[in-house]
Amino acid sequence: MNKKESVQKSYEIAKERYAAVGVDVENALNRLQKIAVSIHCWQADDVTGFENLGNLGGGGIQATGNYPGKARNINELRADIAKVLTLVAGSHRLNLHEIYGDFGGQAIDRNQVDTSHFIGWMQWAKEKGLKLDFNTTSFGHPKSGDLTLSNPDKAIREFWIEHSKRCRAISEEMGKFQNDPCIMNLWIHDGSKDITVNRLKYRQILEQSLDEIFATEYKNMKDCIEAKLFGIALESYTVGSYDFYLGYGAKKQKIVTLDTGHFHLSESIADKISSLLLFTPEIMLHVSRPIRWDSDHVTILNDETTDLAKEIVRADALDRVHIGLDYFDASINRIGAYVVGIRATQKAFLQALLEPIAQLREYEANGQYFERLALLEEAKGLPWNAVWDYFCLKNNIAVGEDYITEIQQYEKEVTSKRNS
Repeated sequence: MNKKESVQKSYEIAKERYAAVGVDVENALNRLQKIAVSIHCWQADDVTGFENLGNLGGGGIQATGNYPGKARNINELRADIAKVLTLVAGSHRLNLHEIYGDFGGQAIDRNQVDTSHFIGWMQWAKEKGLKLDFNTTSFGHPKSGDLTLSNPDKAIREFWIEHSKRCRAISEEMGKFQNDPCIMNLWIHDGSKDITVNRLKYRQILEQSLDEIFATEYKNMKDCIEAKLFGIALESYTVGSYDFYLGYGAKKQKIVTLDTGHFHLSESIADKISSLLLFTPEIMLHVSRPIRWDSDHVTILNDETTDLAKEIVRADALDRVHIGLDYFDASINRIGAYVVGIRATQKAFLQALLEPIAQLREYEANGQYFERLALLEEAKGLPWNAVWDYFCLKNNIAVGEDYITEIQQYEKEVTSKRNS
């Protein structure tokens, strides 16, 4: 029996096993096929971008590692993303930071960027069957410092307000071009390394800046606001905290972004989903894997990722939650990092979609808590991996560990030949 026949046989057995607990596997696969992951462009080059304004650095982020072969220009980054797409199933999105514009070697400052610098991306994405999402970029700039949109210095603050306005306008044009809303995320690193006595002042300034940025209404883009627990060298105080953005998002009906690395490690991000769904229009996820701090390790199929996916599916909120990745591991093969993270995220959602939720809900409604717990435990051992292998086979991509050799070959033929 060859591998294809083995996968198909295992899938048929799995289908029967899931049917016994009331789960329609084919329906789960159809739903999984439609779940788009917004792939972050910055894993390919360690958050370097294509500006000509000097080296990035600071602002609460840090890529660690020096694995050879990172993308050095826009063509290499696009080639790497294209390779990734051959190793993952489904139709996905590409998430761009503003610093990844097609600047043609010119030094375009961030308050001067416009749609012309992203037309090439729009056309390329259309050719590859991708939709685009977008981000402002406040870090790694001479005017970044410790404070951007919350800076009392009017000149610096207005620089970043203008940058953010231009990013929204670019996102609007992306949405028009692709006939699908572009999700634009606004994150700033603003904060203080040590004790501050002006917490309220900076948050008042940030609120005013956001009001000015969001004054123009658009139809083809959606605004997201992202909190963070702390940034490197800004550990004591974060202006744009979760409480701040949750309040602002609920008040202004903006999408709140939940980055799984931006909270205390003991916090459950999954538990936040149902609350945000009650008070904000939608949710944006940035899925990564924090280890002791916001270290942006590659997403894996761990309890945190699985719990997050299950909560979204249990809440029937797949149409209100946008799923993106946000990690930048420079210590391993970058194409491999992409593929492991995307596949892990999809596996988490597959497990969620295969959960015998109808029976679980019935047990819970009847107060049958032993039965609920028992079925939750038994569901962990159901043959979801056989369904996953079939999903890959059905999409004509590498099954199981077969993608490892494909990535090794790409490294041998492409990335290993790049000079640092």
